[in-house]
Amino acid sequence: MTDHTVKKNPASIPHSIWHADDLRRAEKEAADSLGITLYELMQRAGEAAFNVAHNAYPQSRHWLILCGHGNNGGDGYVVARLAVAAGIRVTLLALESAKPLPEEASTARDGWLNAGGVIHAPDILWPEDIDLIIDGLLGTGLRSAPRENIAALITHANSHSASVVALDIPSGLIAQTGATPGAVIQAAHTVTFIALKPGLLTGKARDVVGVLHHNALGLDSWLTGQETHLSRFDASQLAEWLPPRRPTSHKGDHGKLVIVGGDYGTAGAIRMAGEAALRSGAGLVRVLTRIENIAPIVTARPELMVHELTLPLLEESLEWADVVVIGPGLGQQAWGKQALQKVENFRKPMLWDADALNLLAINPDKRHNRILTPHPGEAARLLNCSVAEIESDRLLSAQCLVKRYGGVAVLKGAGTVVASDEALGIIDAGNAGMASGGMGDVLSGIIGALLGQKLPLYDAACAGCVAHGAAADQLAARYGTRGMLATDLFCTLRRVVNPDVIDVEND
Repeated sequence: MTDHTVKKNPASIPHSIWHADDLRRAEKEAADSLGITLYELMQRAGEAAFNVAHNAYPQSRHWLILCGHGNNGGDGYVVARLAVAAGIRVTLLALESAKPLPEEASTARDGWLNAGGVIHAPDILWPEDIDLIIDGLLGTGLRSAPRENIAALITHANSHSASVVALDIPSGLIAQTGATPGAVIQAAHTVTFIALKPGLLTGKARDVVGVLHHNALGLDSWLTGQETHLSRFDASQLAEWLPPRRPTSHKGDHGKLVIVGGDYGTAGAIRMAGEAALRSGAGLVRVLTRIENIAPIVTARPELMVHELTLPLLEESLEWADVVVIGPGLGQQAWGKQALQKVENFRKPMLWDADALNLLAINPDKRHNRILTPHPGEAARLLNCSVAEIESDRLLSAQCLVKRYGGVAVLKGAGTVVASDEALGIIDAGNAGMASGGMGDVLSGIIGALLGQKLPLYDAACAGCVAHGAAADQLAARYGTRGMLATDLFCTLRRVVNPDVIDVEND
């Protein structure tokens, strides 16, 4: 059973991510460079997985090990041999195939048999006292839904009361994309080997991976010398983006930000974006909105400069501003369209969100000074496809947004993806409490503020997403995920964007 309580990935997992296909090709090169055989790597993988499983469930006495017909199954045979040596009873089920096992997996299978192990057919009746399941059915080469016989084993494992530890990746999860086209193991722990794969961090990963563990299998030195162009970003990196301020700095040093939006009935969106910008360190924030919104916004947050959105004032504000954020509560009527037409030729950094994205989908253009922050529905409109297509490959979708619209794309969701022409990152922060109205408006304000503090577009997008998620994670750790409001983030956001203070507190 998957534990859905809030937990962060261990600090020990790396920040570099490998494309799954590249890693499979590089594995032999890495082993050869260090004089290690692939079978030795398999033994190390099995030992790493056994240690995680044994440490997580020290009282478990009967393990069910599910082995597929590949190297993932080979890892399972190694785990089985180590478990028996530790005095644990093992029932091992193996898939059958007309194809021969890979050489390393065959050697591991022989090692299990030579140690007195028994291999059972996959359709046997499971013993009643199973108290831990090891998933070695399918590895990182999966491209489509598991076949019916494997899906049946996955379903059986998920319905069992015993927890599941997955080897390398939960069976049924696509390593490159995080998609789950069919049955998928719901692991309590996943032990991934050599390097992180994208599918462990985005898509449906958070539903099925459980606690993610990583072991480089002794290839650390080789991995350090490789470039992957795909990164994991988390709260531990905020200090790199947000150093302490100079004691003599003043408000003009930290960005003049204009936020445009808040049509009838959406004053809350523009107010949340404005306050989020202030809480993230923007020096000056000017809000341009409907005249009816001015009094309530100023009453709620007097530090915001709030004006009626008129074309003359918008022109003057664009001259004044260092950064523009447009979209929160903008609407798609003439009022919002006219504002967007005036903003689109702004030459300094800008962020487009919400209805600005919906209007952009109708009249596409390409600009390199812009961050787009779509959720999957908005991304589908921008790319003229279905939400299912967006979610089937979130990394590719983000890259397609950049190719079509330029600048930087932030594809929001569990495992937010940030893409530019040259870089690609996955945000490892945030939780299900953020599935509530207004969270996107807060993110727009955060990123806009960081642009005003002179972070480049890609860095501002990554840092903003991490700060947004980390603020929500602090709240969730204290109160849980259900009932979290977007405005609740303001109390923790201020601490998150001052990582030097947090670090001192945690020492």
